[in-house]
Amino acid sequence: MKYAYIATGAANMYCGSCMRDNTLVAAMKALGHDVCMIPMYTPLRVDEDSVSENYVFYGGIEAYLLQRYPRPSFWRDKLLQLAGSQALIRLMPHFDIGTAVDPADNAELTLSMLRGAAGNQKELLDEMVNWLKTSLQPDLVHVTNTLISGPVPAIKKALNVPVVCGLHGEDIFIDGLPKTYRKQAIALIRQNAEYIDHFIAISQYYADYFGNVIGIDPAKITLVRPGIALQDYQALNGKLPGTPLTIGYLARISPEKGLHLLVEAFIRLHQSGQFPDLRLKAAGYLSRAHTSYVDEIRRRVKQAGVEERVEIIGTVDRQQKLDFLQSLDVFSVPTIYRDPKGLPVLEALASGVTVVQPAHGAFPELVSATGGGLLHKPEDPGDLADKLAILLHNAELRQEFKQRGRTAVHTNFSAERMATETIQVYQQVAQVSQREPLW
Repeated sequence: MKYAYIATGAANMYCGSCMRDNTLVAAMKALGHDVCMIPMYTPLRVDEDSVSENYVFYGGIEAYLLQRYPRPSFWRDKLLQLAGSQALIRLMPHFDIGTAVDPADNAELTLSMLRGAAGNQKELLDEMVNWLKTSLQPDLVHVTNTLISGPVPAIKKALNVPVVCGLHGEDIFIDGLPKTYRKQAIALIRQNAEYIDHFIAISQYYADYFGNVIGIDPAKITLVRPGIALQDYQALNGKLPGTPLTIGYLARISPEKGLHLLVEAFIRLHQSGQFPDLRLKAAGYLSRAHTSYVDEIRRRVKQAGVEERVEIIGTVDRQQKLDFLQSLDVFSVPTIYRDPKGLPVLEALASGVTVVQPAHGAFPELVSATGGGLLHKPEDPGDLADKLAILLHNAELRQEFKQRGRTAVHTNFSAERMATETIQVYQQVAQVSQREPLW
């Protein structure tokens, strides 16, 4: 069978969802399956070898221009011709566009995209559907999340093949929409979901939560836990002895990821006098849109007199990420929102680093499944500091969690396991579609 996997790029940002999509498709290909990963908006920026196609559909600038200027004109069409250049689109991951994607600013575009053939981007939809039908001819199409479900009805009608959709954390964007737009977005997703044969959720938390939001029958949702490519983690030897105790953070540097909470917890630990040489290191993508957030963190760090103990590194490539994780004793990303994925937690555990995560989203599932850390009260820097202190005080407990967590991830959270389970879903959906009319 031939599978089409449609995923969205995130411009110049290393995006957890993009990396998970790339890891999944690479693993399916390695297992011998015929899978084509089709990027939308921009190419996917990942820290492994990319397996996506070079051609990008629904170019981000084109989609914006069609929304901003829906009526044809000489100059609009010239701009569209320029914006549609694949050479230009492929350059996008190399430039910092300097902004975070604001749901409120993109509310109209979001609704238009969800309307599919009734939206302003219909010509981009037609291009993708025609290519799928005439060139690729897949036996099943997988769209990575419900925010790109707008094309699904047209794909279903044109190709008459099963469609699978991921549930990966689109709620954080949807919840950022103005109230009236959020309501309309959910209604449109519900309409598009009628054309989707099955859903694959990345955590049980998200299957239950977002499945309820958009009214999906639980029988149409399968849980496939995330996996990571473990080859580079096999030979990691752990932190060098004799170096200072270090807490680490690896995620996008933005308010919802909670770095400010970790900084407050670190300051409390420092002020306790129990950890005189403690360090904090933070790595991850930083948009210029969040420079004021980081500036405020730096002011707080300076005010507390710990500026020489806190290092904000910014974006790291794969080798830098591996080196970074090896320098840590404890890992924490105390998100404000209920993260449905928690991929950096798996990377930390695979590296032999114990974790402290908020008791919401997918984190309770991950900590329970791996035995690799502790949970703290969400948005509570005091409780976060207390849980970190337990691990920092007790090297034997850290070692116990390290061994349990690393073994669990290498056993149960591999990319190969994730790929095998995903293919099983595809095959089951295809078997059902052969017995029942698709459209």
